[in-house]
Amino acid sequence: MAQPTTIKGGKVRVFIGNNATPIVYTAPCGFTSKSITLSKGLEEVRLPDCANPDKVDWLGRDATSLSMAISGEGVLTAESVDTWLSAFESVDSVNAKVEWEFPAKLITWTGKMHVETIEVGAPNGQRATQTVSLQSDGEMVRVTT
Repeated sequence: MAQPTTIKGGKVRVFIGNNATPIVYTAPCGFTSKSITLSKGLEEVRLPDCANPDKVDWLGRDATSLSMAISGEGVLTAESVDTWLSAFESVDSVNAKVEWEFPAKLITWTGKMHVETIEVGAPNGQRATQTVSLQSDGEMVRVTT
C-alpha cells in the first residue's frame, strides 16, 4: 500500500490583494489556523416512480450555486490589523487568493471576497487573538499547476 501525499497547515495560505495592476497579494500575518469551506447550493425536486405512483418519492437535487468561505484564527498583529480592518470597512469585496501547495502541484483560487466578521479576544494577561471570516463574492477561479 502506498502512503498518501499530505501537506501541513502552513501550505494552506490565504492572501489579500491590493488594487494595483497586476494585483499584489500578501498573506496577512497572525493566522495559526485556517479553514476553507467549499459549498454547493442544491435545490430539491421530488422524483416519482412512474410505474408505482403510490411509492414514496426519492429526492433529486440540482446544483444552483457554488461558494467559498474562509475562517482564520490566531493572534492579533500590528502588521495585519490595518489590512483586515480596511477590507472589512470596504463596501466592495476585496481581491483574494487561496493556495493549497502539494509537493507536485499547486491549487490556487482567485477572486473577490468580503470580510464578513472580525472577532477579537482579549483575555487579561494573555495575547489578544482574532478570528476572521470571509465569504466569496462571485466566482473563485481555480487553477492547478
